[in-house]
Amino acid sequence: MNFISVENLSYHYESNDENNLTKVDVIKNLNMEVKKGEFLCVLGHNGSGKSTLAKHFNAILLPCGGKVYVEKMDTADEEKCFDIRSNVGLVLQNPDNQLVASVVEEDVAFGPENLGVPPKEIRKRVDNALKAVDMYEYRKNAPYKLSGGQKQRVAIAGIIAMEPSCIVLDEPTAMLDPRGRQEVMDTITKLNRERGITIVLITHYMDEAEYCNRVSIMVDGKIEALDSPTQLKQQFNAKSMEDVFFRLARKAKRGE
Repeated sequence: MNFISVENLSYHYESNDENNLTKVDVIKNLNMEVKKGEFLCVLGHNGSGKSTLAKHFNAILLPCGGKVYVEKMDTADEEKCFDIRSNVGLVLQNPDNQLVASVVEEDVAFGPENLGVPPKEIRKRVDNALKAVDMYEYRKNAPYKLSGGQKQRVAIAGIIAMEPSCIVLDEPTAMLDPRGRQEVMDTITKLNRERGITIVLITHYMDEAEYCNRVSIMVDGKIEALDSPTQLKQQFNAKSMEDVFFRLARKAKRGE
C-alpha cells in the first residue's frame, strides 16, 4: 500500500539573472511512491532536487506540475494541509533550526501543544518520544548543552510526539560527526523496525543507503533508479551503493 504517491511532479523556481527572469527546473516529471511502513532512502548529490522533493511530501512546497498525494490526500488541497502535516513530520538538516525551547522536554512538547493535545496526553507523548530516541535522561537539560547527534535526536523526538505516520528526514546527519551520524541512523532504524513508522531519508551519504529497504537515486531532478540496495548492486555489478550511484550519474550525463 502506497503512503505517498508522486505523479509527474515538476517544480521550478525563477532566477533573476542580470534583470532577466529565467525558469530553473529542479524536478522534472518525476514519478515514485513511498510504501506504508518502509524505510526509503532518496540518494543524490547537492543540487539533485532531493531536498525540494522532501518539502513536497508535507506540502511545504506545492507542485508546479503533476500531483503529490499523502494517504490519497492531494497536497495542493489547502483544506487537507493540516491533516497532511499531521501525517508527515519533517526533520531538517540543522537541529538548531528546530529547537525552540530552553529545556529538552519543553521543546518536545511544543508540537503536541500546537496540535491542541490535552496536557496529560502531552506528558505521556513527551516521555514516550524521549525514551524512543534514548534521550529521556536528558529531559531537564538545556538543548544548547547537547552534542549535535543528541540535538538531532531531540528534534526527532519532537516529531514523534506529534505521532505522525511518516517521518521525512532532510540530510539529518550532514552537520554531525561520525558518532552523531551513527546515533541518528540507529534511532531512525529503530523507529522503523519497532514502531512501523514510515521513514524517508534524504541523504548524499552513500553508506546510509545500506540501512534502507529501497533506494531512490536522483540525478538532475529525475529518478534514475529505484530498488533495494542488494538489487541495485546486483543490477550494476557493483560492490557498494557509491559504485552504483557514480555509474548511474555518468550514464545520465551521457544521456543514455
